[in-house]
Amino acid sequence: MSRPLIEITSVAKSFAAGGAGRERTLALDHVSLSIAEGEFVCLLGPSGCGKSTILNLVAGFEAADSGNVRFDGAQVRGPGPERGVVFQQPMLFPWLNVIDNITFGPRLAGVSPDVYGPQAERYLRLVGLQGFGQHAPYQLSGGMRQRVALARAWLPKPKALLMDEPFGALDAQTRLVMQELLTSVWESTGTTLLFVTHDVDEAIALADRVLVMSARPGRICEEWTIPFERPRKLEDIVADPRFGELKRDVLKVVRHEARAAAALETSL
Repeated sequence: MSRPLIEITSVAKSFAAGGAGRERTLALDHVSLSIAEGEFVCLLGPSGCGKSTILNLVAGFEAADSGNVRFDGAQVRGPGPERGVVFQQPMLFPWLNVIDNITFGPRLAGVSPDVYGPQAERYLRLVGLQGFGQHAPYQLSGGMRQRVALARAWLPKPKALLMDEPFGALDAQTRLVMQELLTSVWESTGTTLLFVTHDVDEAIALADRVLVMSARPGRICEEWTIPFERPRKLEDIVADPRFGELKRDVLKVVRHEARAAAALETSL
């Protein structure tokens, strides 16, 4: 295992619960996890358990109330180009074409086109969009727009990509294609990936490790190391008896925490 790139130690995070005088809502409580350089980790858990909050802390969009969040050995104090973020929606600029969306960050930073141009074309090819550089976002399918978002996130060559249900809005077939694409590009770049999903099959198919979070306040309550060698094909691993056993074990914990979360909501 490589050295830790992302280190979260005893982190707690709360948010204001609307209305004067109301107590704050504790979202995360004593969360600790370590992700090695080049590792692919998936976070599972019920809605509201703090999965996205963890991503926001690592990205530098939020600050922890207590504990430590470190990236590459340094305290996280804000966003940085070494940490790319991909959201569920592509978040493209509709008035820019594909290549201008992909290169928006370097252009804004004043980087020479001679530097970012060849790399932009490379990532356009890696995500299967060669020939679409001059298209507007409205001319693309949902899956193609998410490919643009992936290329944009990878262009600055971040050490880690933080992905918040990036394929959640896609249909089942497109989602499978995007999973294969993500794995292919990840294997060619070695980027560390922290990936939030609600889909157990997706987590097992993609990850080196799967972490399950508890109902609020969120904690890491279970962890599995995925036993399947790479490269993987979903149609092959689903035929492996270990897949069914692993999925059953993960689903059991996820369902338990989802029920706990539902009970918490009805008690409020």
